[in-house]
Amino acid sequence: MWPDANTTLELLQQAKQGDAQAVDALLARHREPVRRMIDLRLDPAIVQRVDASDVVQEVLLEASRRLQEYLRKPSMPFHLWLRHIAKDHLIDAHRRHHQAQKRGVDREQPIHRPAWADRSSLELAGQLMDPERTPASEAIQQELQRRLHDALDQLDDADREVILMRHFEQLSNQEVAAALELTEAAASMRYLRAVRRLRDLLAPDS
Repeated sequence: MWPDANTTLELLQQAKQGDAQAVDALLARHREPVRRMIDLRLDPAIVQRVDASDVVQEVLLEASRRLQEYLRKPSMPFHLWLRHIAKDHLIDAHRRHHQAQKRGVDREQPIHRPAWADRSSLELAGQLMDPERTPASEAIQQELQRRLHDALDQLDDADREVILMRHFEQLSNQEVAAALELTEAAASMRYLRAVRRLRDLLAPDS
């Protein structure tokens, strides 16, 4: 999901040398991944009130303002740094709308998060529910996705987050560990625990 690391490093080096076009190219390459990351986590109760594009724009503007600070001391890969900024803006958006307009937004919740309805969710559902079966029809695919959405909604925040990071953002265990400020062993254990819980929720009723 995230842009090629080598090209990103080249653009960062050019940006460090004061190349404004490199900065523009760097942020442009990350716009859609940031949008997807936000779409995956935007609370369904406020999606009709909060435009994800506005949140993306706020994230990129802040990243542009703070880029030289990052370049002086890059403590993590650029895309993980960008994710941290995006998470902060998501928290702010949720807090503003749930506190100020709680009654209104609670009546506007859609069925599920649209960003989860993609090939990533279908592949994950297939692996957990029936690894040997390839969905042959659109109806089967929709049912797999519906059951996965329901199961993801039932996970706690920590378990859901690591599933989204690994399967939907396609981050490595090392990247997840860095983003969550965990050891790689702890990140791996959290992921395995989340997968077990998700598989249990997807298991057919006995």
